Amino acid sequence: MEKDKSQKISWYMLAFMAFSTVWGFGNVTNGFVYFNGTQVIFSWILMFILYFIPYTLMVGELGSAFKSYGGGVSSWIHQTIGSKFAYYAGWTYWACHVTYIASKGSGGLKALSWMAFQNGTTYDMFPTQWVQLATLAVFLFFCWVASRGLNPLKKLATIAGTSMFIMSLLYILMMFAAPFINPRAEYVPLNFGIKQVIPQFNVGYFTSLSILVFAVGGCEKISPYVNKVKDPSRGFPKGMIMLAVMVMVCAILGTVAMGQMFDPALINESKESFNSYVSNGSYWAFQKLGEYYHVGNFLLIVYAACNAIGQFSTLVLSIDAPLRMLLDNEEARKYIPSGLLKKNKYGAYINGIWMVVFLSGSIILIQSFVPGAAAVLTQLNKLNSVTMPLRYLWVFGAYIALRVHFTKFQPEYRFTKSQGLAFTAGGWCFLVTAVCCILGMYVEGDIASTALNIITPFVLTALGLILPEIKKREKHVS
Repeated sequence: MEKDKSQKISWYMLAFMAFSTVWGFGNVTNGFVYFNGTQVIFSWILMFILYFIPYTLMVGELGSAFKSYGGGVSSWIHQTIGSKFAYYAGWTYWACHVTYIASKGSGGLKALSWMAFQNGTTYDMFPTQWVQLATLAVFLFFCWVASRGLNPLKKLATIAGTSMFIMSLLYILMMFAAPFINPRAEYVPLNFGIKQVIPQFNVGYFTSLSILVFAVGGCEKISPYVNKVKDPSRGFPKGMIMLAVMVMVCAILGTVAMGQMFDPALINESKESFNSYVSNGSYWAFQKLGEYYHVGNFLLIVYAACNAIGQFSTLVLSIDAPLRMLLDNEEARKYIPSGLLKKNKYGAYINGIWMVVFLSGSIILIQSFVPGAAAVLTQLNKLNSVTMPLRYLWVFGAYIALRVHFTKFQPEYRFTKSQGLAFTAGGWCFLVTAVCCILGMYVEGDIASTALNIITPFVLTALGLILPEIKKREKHVS
């Protein structure tokens, strides 16, 4: 008994574990750029209170209810709704990574470019076709790595993720100290008047909300730890509230820190300027920080190196891990054609990887026609914000189904005893996610990006619906 107690996780340790998986420096940059600088603070606060906190607490109840199942969202759906919907949940999780995979190669090359040239203009001036062909070559190489059953970058991914987390906190601390250490440097004067804090609720605002939803999502990764917390009914919500406070503080302080560096008027000066800030903003932040502390581009190079390792390691893991989660699931396999279940001598799902090559490769090639490498990264950033949060819909669907079967499942931790509040919270978060993703598909003044944002989810959804039909015909033939 004493041994079991000693192995329990404290609520504050859970909060730190969750924080390192949920939050990243790119979230601060995206919020600042897409929401007109410090005006994003208002939106961050609303997002945390009305979405992030109930989201994490619902995940806690789901994790507690199905603690013996390792399949995550798919297992939750299987237990609450059924096996076919569990397949759709697994498919959605995999399909969302198709666009994510397409962006990792571009992100990695961008980081290498900053390491080599230490500026953002060189990469952005390369012809888009060259950049996309290089991205395709990198993507195909890592598909080959995944096909060999090799995952040499798993440990590097952990190291890079940890170092990026540390650098994100370091940036905030060093930036707040900079005006005292180097008062003669150039800083943007901060103004917290009503116009600088309250956003303009226009078309651009509502179509960008998917960026914030994408930023705070993914906490379902910590669900396996719910029942490992000391006194889960009290410890888990305390940990999640602490997580929300930590994320909110970092988002707000990070935004204020960036507000001392960058003028939103320059970001929104033109479409090219906006794309450039989306593509280069985080690198410029560390480059300026190095200038304030008279260490040249040292901090920039360290950040770019961490980012390059993180992007490429995430690329190979995103090719392999979601595919295995889908195809290793015995319930999902009943709806997947046997051809996709074929493994090579290295134990890799070779035809599944070829499907990734075709789908993600198509997105990479389509973007060869986008004018400018910076515009490509902006387009991918928006596309990910539309597709990746779609997997969260299954989380809220599973939670609503769990509460429908209130007496069937007895989780050690419950978000709330009130059925009305539970259904309201689940329905609200489902609605917010769906609406933000749908609105996010529209990109003002950019028909090509809007078309890509609409077509991609539909194609991936259609493919997910077709595969069970192919499997059904296979059974009839056999």
